[in-house]
Amino acid sequence: MSLSTLALILIAICVGCLPPLQAGINATLAGHHGHPLWAALTNTLVASLVLAIAVLALRIPFVELRILSAAPAWSWFGGFLGATMVLSAIIVAPKLGAAAYVTAMVVGTVTASLLIDHYGWVGFAVQHASPQRLLGSAFVVAGMLLVQTNR
Repeated sequence: MSLSTLALILIAICVGCLPPLQAGINATLAGHHGHPLWAALTNTLVASLVLAIAVLALRIPFVELRILSAAPAWSWFGGFLGATMVLSAIIVAPKLGAAAYVTAMVVGTVTASLLIDHYGWVGFAVQHASPQRLLGSAFVVAGMLLVQTNR
């Protein structure tokens, strides 16, 4: 494994620490707002503001409308998926607990990732579901089940 690949894996692990924090923060916000949708909207507005500031600070040029319109129709659903993830975390994570929620989410993530890679969906290169990848996924499921046993 190259050093750059290792660095990318470490970055992904660090970013993987964020979902339980975000779920707890947003659930707390929902308690103050009175409804999970207000917390999800606040989360999305703050995220949009942060990204807008980054675009302006880095002087990233605006995209032309004709270039945006050439994107596949399915590519516009990313925001919907993000909103769904934020809202489900606000509602489900406090009821399951951070570890149970995230391990269940990881099982879903790994399962979807194997399918996406295997079939080359949404712009990914095809990487077939080898026995090693399936075994690794089975270990992820086993890990989730172990985390869930103390509930």
